[in-house]
This record gives sequence, structure tokens and C-alpha cells, in this order.
Amino acid sequence: MAFSEDPYPSPPPSPAQFKADPILRNALRYTLSAKEYKTLHQYLISRSPPAVRKRTLPPPKYAALVQTKDDYNGAAIRASLRVFIATQTSLKLWELVQGNLFARGKPQRVKPRIPFLKSPNLRLSLSLSLLLLLHRLLFRFFSRLRSNLLTRDAAPFRRRNPRVSRSLTSRLAPAIGASLAGLALGVYPGDHLRVSIAIYAATRSLEFAYKALEEDGWFKGKPWWWGRIVFRRPTVTSSSTTHPTTSNADPSPIPQTSRGQAQTQSLIRWPRCHNSIGRMLPLQSAPGVVALTAPSRPFISPILFPSTQTLPPSLTQLAPITSPAHPSHTFLSCATLHPSTPSCLTTFIRYILTAFPTLAKFFTAYYTLFALPKWRKFVKEPSYELNALAKRVLRTSAFLTGAIGTSWGSICLFQNLFPRTLMPSSRWVLGGTLGGMWGFIDRRGGHGHFLYSIRLSIDSLWKVGKKRGWWKGVQGGDVMLFVAGLGVVNVVFENHKECMGGAGKGIGWLRGEELFSNVKDEQLSGEEKRK
Repeated sequence: MAFSEDPYPSPPPSPAQFKADPILRNALRYTLSAKEYKTLHQYLISRSPPAVRKRTLPPPKYAALVQTKDDYNGAAIRASLRVFIATQTSLKLWELVQGNLFARGKPQRVKPRIPFLKSPNLRLSLSLSLLLLLHRLLFRFFSRLRSNLLTRDAAPFRRRNPRVSRSLTSRLAPAIGASLAGLALGVYPGDHLRVSIAIYAATRSLEFAYKALEEDGWFKGKPWWWGRIVFRRPTVTSSSTTHPTTSNADPSPIPQTSRGQAQTQSLIRWPRCHNSIGRMLPLQSAPGVVALTAPSRPFISPILFPSTQTLPPSLTQLAPITSPAHPSHTFLSCATLHPSTPSCLTTFIRYILTAFPTLAKFFTAYYTLFALPKWRKFVKEPSYELNALAKRVLRTSAFLTGAIGTSWGSICLFQNLFPRTLMPSSRWVLGGTLGGMWGFIDRRGGHGHFLYSIRLSIDSLWKVGKKRGWWKGVQGGDVMLFVAGLGVVNVVFENHKECMGGAGKGIGWLRGEELFSNVKDEQLSGEEKRK
């Protein structure tokens, strides 16, 4: 058995401290570190009036006052408190912006008063801050436990408990143990946001795991299209998203909860389709009535036959839509989705010409906003960067416009090509697959869009299956999924940190690795001075 030193040792004992109230000293220690106070003193306090400078401590005295044998716990608490304050402040600002800007010209709704301790904003801030605090404390606890169990004094314990010892002394034990901090997500109420966070963690963990396995050589000799976002991800996710949108109102992956989301949803609607589907959905519970799943139902125009009952009794709710529909329509679904235009091809072309400029404007603002931190590159090579930005906007806009238009347009296409009994309900999946083929256009830069589609598909598929009784939900299952995803991410970070890209810095900060590096740097510099 190899012996190991503590990988994250504590700093040496501090010098004699100034006498101060313990409560005040702990409050200062949990508010500002010595390094942060030195920076604050250099840029702010040193430039303040003399009366203020006389009442503040110089940095050396402050460092001696707050320094302890081990500042790791204090640093973890400081980071946790700052996450809580930052999250709470951001949510309050968003509420103000949403209430003042997005609610203009709309009647104000009276919101029910929620107790402060049950406020979703408070519980979300508390959940995130506890997640950070517990993750750092658990990671250090299991790291020290592993180091102590590898010492010579722990040999009797290893002989008595071989299985437990192998588990706790594993190199991955701290990473897996720290993932238990994900249980802090349970502090937040179990609504759509918590499920979305869990799905995001799970999908990202699977992505990182795939990259790690690929680097280890698990997929040697794979085809050129394997793992590339050409057809597979866009087609599968588009098909699994289109079906819930047309078959279920509640599990729709695009909820209308704010004006911003409503504006985004308006970009992807087929003309009149959302209102039509909303009227059709309640009809699906009636026996023998399938509104959209039997798209070849013939259409009898009420304009030509005003005295004739043109709709069966089970479909009378469609009368406000089909009554003014153009008499040239042949199928009921066409008269419902685009009642004023008899040509399906004209509707498709009109949608493409209308939606593409709108999406291009949106993504121009979106990508420009995220390109602002890279302004130095634009100054250095303006033509190259502007050309790359324009290509990205055009590719993304063309991909989304074509995918959405093809997914909805396939309804009319299949009803003209397929017999009525051929794939009456599965044709929605096939239509979504055809729409996903447009992902080939944005195969190089659409990685984020495809992953977002995967998350929407998983969310909507889970809700559809739960609503139809395919499976039953487990209480706290989203929290368990988040814990599992966090564990996979920690394991990948331990073995293949380079596979995670920028996300690796976030996991390192979640562990508090900057504190460990500072301690190691101080020890190395001290040893060099002794030599």
C-alpha cells in the first residue's frame, strides 16, 4: 500500500493576533479575506478622506486579525454568502425589469402574497449557496479521509474493512462524495426550473463522458458521421419535440410564462397552428375522435353548404376556425392550420420569407451581445470577425426557419402523399425528422442549439409519458438525476479535465481549487527561500 500525504494541507500557524472580539473577528473573516481587503484598501480606502483612513486598519493588521490556521472553511462560507447575495439580487432585479418593461400596456395581475421563507427566489438562492458550500466541504472531507486512510497508522482499519477501505481510498472517492452536495437542489420547490436544471446537468455530464471515452480510444474506427451533429441530434430531437407540441398541451416544451418566452414562441409558430391545436387538444379525450392524428379527414366548407352540418358533433369546437376557411381546402387539417390560404406550398413559402428576417434580427442581437467580450479581436481583424458573425447568424436563422417550417409543412405534405391509414399518428415523428435534416446547415456552430433541443425533447417526452401512464414519477427524482449528473461531471474532471473546456474552470471553482493552489504555491515559495 502506497502512502500519501494530505493533498490539500493547511497553511502554517498564523502569527500572534491582535486582541479583538471573537464575533467581530469571525464576521470580518467571513466577509473579506486578507488579500481582498488589501486590494480594497489599495484602490478605495487609500483614496478616501483622511478621517476614514484613520479609522480603518492597515492591510498587515487586518491580515493578522483574520488569519487562522486554516482559512478553507472561511473561504467556502464567503463564496457561499456571495453566491446567495448575487443570486437574490439578480432575481430581484429581473422581477423589477419584468414588471416595469415587459408588463407595459397590459393589465396588472394581482399576485398572491407569498411568505418570505416560502419565496421561490429565496429558496433558489439558498439552494445554490448551499450547493457550493456543501460541495467544497464534502470534497475536502473525503480528500482528507482518503489521505488519512492511506497512512501507516490506518493499516489495521484497512485489514478489518477491505471493501470500505477500497471505496474510501479510491482516487475518485472525493469526486463522488462531493456530488452528494447536489441534494441541496431539493431546497428549491419542485417546479419546471428544477427539472430543467436536472436535465441540463444530466445531458452535460453525458456529453463530457462521451468526450472522455472518445479520448481514451473507445470509438476508434468510427464512421465519419458518428458523434458529429449532422443528422442524428437535430432529427431525433426535432421529431420528439414536434409530437408533444401537437399531441399534448401541457407537456409542450415551450411554455408561455413570460413575454420574452411568448415572443420567442411567436417566431416558431406555423400560421394559426398554435390556436388551432389548442382547440383540437380537448377533443382527443372523446372516443373515436382524433383531430390531428387523422389528417386526411375531408373538409366540407360551411361557406358552400351553410345549411349542412360540416363537422361531426365531436369536432364542433373547430367551427370558429373552419367556418371562414377558404372553400378550396380539401383536408380538415389544412383548413385548420392555414384557413385563409388554400395553397399549402404558398403558406410554407410565406412562412419562410416572414420568419427568416425575424430570426436573423434576433440572432444578430443575440450573437453580437455575446461577442462584446471579444471586442479586441474585432478591432484587430474587423473584416474576418464580422464575416464570421454574419455566417453564424445566417446559418442559425436558416437552420431554425427551415426546421420549423418543414416540421409543420410536413403535415400537409404527408396528407397528400400518404393514405389515411398509413402512420396516422407516427407521421408527426417523421415530420420532425425531416425538419431536423436542416441541422446539416448549422452542423459546425449549432452545438448549443442541438443540445438545447435534446433537453427540450427529454423534458417533453418525460411529461408526455407521465401524462399517458407510460411511467410514474419518483418523488425527488429530479434531484437524484442532478446528483448523478454532478457525480459524472466530477469523475470526468478528475480524469480528463481538458475535455471539459471552459466548464472545467467552473467545476474547479466549485471545488475551491484556487485555495489549494494558493496553499501549494506558498509552500513551494517557502521551501525555495529556505534553500
